[in-house]
Amino acid sequence: MVDVTAHAPQLGVGLIGYAFMGKAHSHALKTMAYMLNPPPAMPLLAAIAGRDAAAVRAAAAQYGFARAYTDWRDLVADPLVQLVDNGGPNDVHAEPCIAAAEAGKNVLCEKPLARSAAEARTMLDAVTRAGVQHMVGFNYRFVPAVRYAYELIRSGSLGTIHHFRARYLQDWLADPQAPYTWRLGTATAGSGALGDLGSHVVDLARFLIGEPTSISATLKTFTRERPGGTVDVDDAFAASVEFASGAIGTLEASRVALGRRNNLVFEINGSNGSLRFNLERLNELQVLASESGGFADVLVTDRQHPFMEHWWPPGHILGWEHTFVHELAHLFACIAQDKDVAPYGATFEDGYRAAVVCDAIATSARERTALRITY
Repeated sequence: MVDVTAHAPQLGVGLIGYAFMGKAHSHALKTMAYMLNPPPAMPLLAAIAGRDAAAVRAAAAQYGFARAYTDWRDLVADPLVQLVDNGGPNDVHAEPCIAAAEAGKNVLCEKPLARSAAEARTMLDAVTRAGVQHMVGFNYRFVPAVRYAYELIRSGSLGTIHHFRARYLQDWLADPQAPYTWRLGTATAGSGALGDLGSHVVDLARFLIGEPTSISATLKTFTRERPGGTVDVDDAFAASVEFASGAIGTLEASRVALGRRNNLVFEINGSNGSLRFNLERLNELQVLASESGGFADVLVTDRQHPFMEHWWPPGHILGWEHTFVHELAHLFACIAQDKDVAPYGATFEDGYRAAVVCDAIATSARERTALRITY
């Protein structure tokens, strides 16, 4: 049997963070290595970094990383690390990513890129100066149904786009006694539901529809005091938006929507058809052609659908974790083949522009006025 991976270049990965995103990215790296045939590059799990020495050593053993560091600077300096994959909290996005770029290393940073547009701008400037490959972890661009929606829109099948409505709802903070975490403080998170969930909605709006030009928004914090700390970020937001294309829409996110575990939903209405997507039914896209009179459920698992050539026979569905496989495979291919991450992957430019829109939402809510969006 021919070892197809023997001809693939090797790419050393240094992962910052070992919790939720650390596990998701580690799973994707290991899965990509044997599911893609051949992989665009073979991941070498060179190092992992985290602040808790015992926990990061345990993560290194569990995930298969060769070395464990308690200082991200040591990871960036590791000569085997060619890609710094930053899955740490929001307050440790900027400094390590900038340092990695200055060291000539490619960078993947989880969303939101930064706590503010100003901070995101410094990160964009750093990777631009360094000329390294860079991507933001907006993994929902790599859901097969979302990519299929992108292709349908670009093909003109929907005609002129009139409406984009999107919401991202969770309920993990619905209980007022849910404990305080780093995601509930401005200093560590930057914002609440706005940056955590809203950044995904904003990125999908830009990816699918185009640039927003004006925004009018409301933010709300329902529970100010939680066990362990005072909350100074939003629990939820709602916004109306206009796009450069002439389309209008609504954007919404909440972490206190009881009964909604991970409910990312969007609907797009055009002059010739419409689309509906629900992340909790990840393998399906509802498509309406104007002559049909009703939505049809398309199971996006056939070989001709995006990403599916690497997976199972038609009808055998994928999961949320596979979006990270697609995302990392895309970045590896761009690094190995010196291709542009855009338009399919989100670059630091996209991360910066999403941050600008999120900042505009916060400012609009604070000033109670509609704002023009400028980058």
